[in-house]
Amino acid sequence: MEFAERQALRSRIRTMVEPTVGLLDLELVAVQLTGGGENLVLRIAIDKPGGVTVADCTALSRALSPEFDVEDPIDGPWRLEISSPGMDRPVELASDFVRFAGLKAKVRMAPDWGRRRYTGSLLGLSDDESAIRIRVGDDEHLLPRDHVDRVQLDLTPDEFAALGMASPAIEGESP
Repeated sequence: MEFAERQALRSRIRTMVEPTVGLLDLELVAVQLTGGGENLVLRIAIDKPGGVTVADCTALSRALSPEFDVEDPIDGPWRLEISSPGMDRPVELASDFVRFAGLKAKVRMAPDWGRRRYTGSLLGLSDDESAIRIRVGDDEHLLPRDHVDRVQLDLTPDEFAALGMASPAIEGESP
């Protein structure tokens, strides 16, 4: 699956699952597609105040299964994983770029972008929110969001604890 097609699919799935996530009083943190072919995984990261439990992951998985049965967004076989964000929390929402500014992050760019990976201090977004700002060493980079594949925090256990985030919960279930 090409990068642009994968990004469009992630956006479509986000739009599809957000109402159900909200009905369960959860926050949709990220929608990720990993692997490919027979091993495609749709990973949905959720959060809530006080942290996510395995029961939350199970409840969302069960709530989404009928939706995916009616409107299967992915051609071919795939597996659904519902998880908490964890120490390597994905950052997708504009509000999260502001919330986590100053923390260490890893950015993976689209295959057609020259440099594929950046690790540094997340500085937030550009004024028009079209680019991610990250400081790597002494250099600040503006990375266009439409060329960004993934952004994840790179927290130490102490930073994770200081942010008050709960331990990760993971629940995998096929649709």
